[in-house]
Amino acid sequence: MSMTTTRPPAGGGEIEIAIGGMTCASCANRIERKLNKLDGVTATVNYATEKAKVVYGGDVSPEDLVAEVEKAGYTAELPAVQQEEEPQDERDELAPLRQRLITSIVLSVPVVAMAMIPALQFEYWQWLSLTLAAPVVVYGGWPFHRAAWTNLRHGTATMDTLVSLGTLAAFGWSLWALFLGTAGTPGMTHGFEFALAKGDGAGNIYLEAAAGVIAFILAGRYFEARSKRRAGAALRALLSMGAKEVTLASGKLIPVEQLRAGDRFLVRPGEKIATDGVVEEGSSAVDASMLTGESVPVEVRPGDAVVGATVNAGGRLVVRATRVGSDTQLAQMARLVEEAQNGKAQVQRLADRISGIFVPIVIALSLATLGFWLGTGDGTAAAFTAAVAVLIIACPCALGLATPTALMVGTGRGAQLGILIKGPEVLESTRRIDTIVLDKTGTVTSGTMTLKDVFTAGGEDREEVLRLAGALESASEHPIAQAIARAAGSSAAVEDFANVEGLGVQGIVDGHAVLVGRPQLLAEWSQHLPADLERELAQAQSRGETAVAVGWDGRARAVLTVADVVKPTSAEAVAALRALGLRPVLLTGDNEKVARQVADAVGIEEVVADVLPADKVEVVKRLQAEGRTVAMVGDGVNDAAALAQADLGMAMGTGTDVAIEASDLTLVRGDLLVAADAIRLSRRTLGTIKGNLFWAFAYNVAALPLAAMGLLTPMIAGAAMAFSSVFVVSNSLRLRRFR
Repeated sequence: MSMTTTRPPAGGGEIEIAIGGMTCASCANRIERKLNKLDGVTATVNYATEKAKVVYGGDVSPEDLVAEVEKAGYTAELPAVQQEEEPQDERDELAPLRQRLITSIVLSVPVVAMAMIPALQFEYWQWLSLTLAAPVVVYGGWPFHRAAWTNLRHGTATMDTLVSLGTLAAFGWSLWALFLGTAGTPGMTHGFEFALAKGDGAGNIYLEAAAGVIAFILAGRYFEARSKRRAGAALRALLSMGAKEVTLASGKLIPVEQLRAGDRFLVRPGEKIATDGVVEEGSSAVDASMLTGESVPVEVRPGDAVVGATVNAGGRLVVRATRVGSDTQLAQMARLVEEAQNGKAQVQRLADRISGIFVPIVIALSLATLGFWLGTGDGTAAAFTAAVAVLIIACPCALGLATPTALMVGTGRGAQLGILIKGPEVLESTRRIDTIVLDKTGTVTSGTMTLKDVFTAGGEDREEVLRLAGALESASEHPIAQAIARAAGSSAAVEDFANVEGLGVQGIVDGHAVLVGRPQLLAEWSQHLPADLERELAQAQSRGETAVAVGWDGRARAVLTVADVVKPTSAEAVAALRALGLRPVLLTGDNEKVARQVADAVGIEEVVADVLPADKVEVVKRLQAEGRTVAMVGDGVNDAAALAQADLGMAMGTGTDVAIEASDLTLVRGDLLVAADAIRLSRRTLGTIKGNLFWAFAYNVAALPLAAMGLLTPMIAGAAMAFSSVFVVSNSLRLRRFR
């Protein structure tokens, strides 16, 4: 289903524009500079989300903004013409690029093999190489050639420019050598004796350099695009959580989009609450864990507010809608995630920063080399040989491989260890973080209700208490009841089961009239708790635990306490994070007393408690305003905005899809101990990337003067370029040994 939004006003305001055609972070910077030159315009362009957030005023209209972007050589769409469509399969989105990559690899592998292995060089092998390499240079390299042409029209240059120039120069020289030189002679061999020999280079072809560079760079572009494409998945996952249909109080079933504020609707046990509202009839327990991350269900009665997308875990409710559509808490949280992602500073790739200066220098050096050798009178062929050698030796194959190869190896090793790293930008953040914010429920604690203690009255058998209470609770869907039932594991039959709304449950188990619930339920049957059980119940509640009373056959027998327990590895994990120089902060919506108990158990000193779901992002912003660089670990939908706002977001793999999609790192096992490994691996991978970039660039700096002086033929230049690529890949493979 598609939806068209309202066109923004022409007199000024705030607008988001979808940008198309950006190929690197420098493109985003160029568009941003163009827009900010307009009077009254403040623009921020995000390369990752491919959007421009613009505040404009005065005489500037949205159409002017679009025109300015298009003048820079990119596409732009206003919200009024953007269509919000059903999420497309990621494979379909990447299919054109993947097809271009596969075609290039299939065709370029034999070209490289024939050039490097003399045994494969049959009589007319060079013409087969041309046949295979031509589609790679034209079809495979088309995105680079197109971007280079766009850059040329606007007087700029990026890595695309160098890739295009280098491959076209190598291909063009090969065409000249084949058709006008001596390279087309039957039985021609391709080896270092030609490269080292004195001459004009007319017998050498460089098709393997042209095809190989394009295949390598396309591979890096594909993996980058696949990672970047997931940026919007958090919002889609968030919005898909809501109910799709709703039953009105009259019994009519309608799509949730038709629901209006003031409408009364039914929520049966197990159903999602369709939208924000107020309970008018019935009482129940509402499981808000998928939205808030908090495991303890909330008891609601007439007059209590409920939130859309939470689950009715108990009785039947009649709710009056108060907020619908974009006004709901779910929609507001979706906006928080989007704003946090758009406002998050994107670290430009080091290779792009280098190429911004490096590319123009290389082009100028190549032209200067051509002019110098033409001026010396050594001949046109010798001059072009030196000029092409400069372009080929500078062709950024190693620069292009530096990030994706290290990232592929690092992320592959991370997957083996239960760590998912979403992209190279993530790695920059791990180096700088000094504070790590830990969501309590589902991160430090298990996130599920667990039976903690059984306190029995004098003379009562603990096993019998659990057996009867567990059997009765197994018939209830309430999360607390399920925790007791799991611990008991009882299979006794239950008769005359009844749910007493807001108080508990009752029924017959093995001939006993059993009651489990609030003390008020037992008191209605004149089963009053003895003083010792009253004391245990009060102490449990003071610790933030949920306590229920158990009685049968006219007498109160026990008090059961249920709570969310600390994970066994959490204390060790906090110690490991401290060892990495990080300052842990516990963040939770629970009360201060419960939060302090958990913090003391795991060794955390700084606690922020009683935080509403939508305010978690504000806590992260406050810490950042204090000068801290913040990592956030969470698992609930309410953590998604904070995960996106943090300098580094880490989601527990056992959490919600929304939290995972909004994060930078995912800890698949749901074990906080893996967070320390994730930071260590990320820092190691970043170090490898920077090492790769340094050596790839250093090789260019060292080899360029040699090529310009005519000491390197294009053949040797191609071999040196290939060696630099092998070095980068080998250096990246060391990450496989990470422990």
